Amino acid sequence: MTKTFTHLNDHGAAEMVDVSQKQDTERVAIAEAIVYLPDDVILAISDNTVEKGDLFSVARIAGIQAAKKCSDLIPLCHAIPISKISVNFEKNKNILRVLASCKSNFKTGVEMEALTAASISALTIYDMCKGINKRIEIQKVRLIEKTGGKSGSWKV
Repeated sequence: MTKTFTHLNDHGAAEMVDVSQKQDTERVAIAEAIVYLPDDVILAISDNTVEKGDLFSVARIAGIQAAKKCSDLIPLCHAIPISKISVNFEKNKNILRVLASCKSNFKTGVEMEALTAASISALTIYDMCKGINKRIEIQKVRLIEKTGGKSGSWKV
């Protein structure tokens, strides 16, 4: 039995999947990145003494920009009309959870956009705090929920 690959044409060359026949549906994806922060970084964040500026504002904007540029970064990813992007943060002791949510009404999902937003927000946190301590760890990036489309809803 021969396996058919969705992103290869009949000659084995990479190509973007044709979604033109699919229905537009409302689609939402939520992704997270878990960032471990050493005590001195937590202290700097709590005291608002991160030298590079407002950590959460910069990381939020970075994530939003990244989601908007997803198709420029991932070769076979469709450029989609994103109707909403949000990036939020939850701090619990030494763990900072980045939550990125993307929404669109289109023919294909927004999982890659949400994952990219969470990833780039986490990398921005590292970049802004690496001068304090380079032992920051981005431990997990994953999709935690998606709705819409042919496959319906999915949750961790």
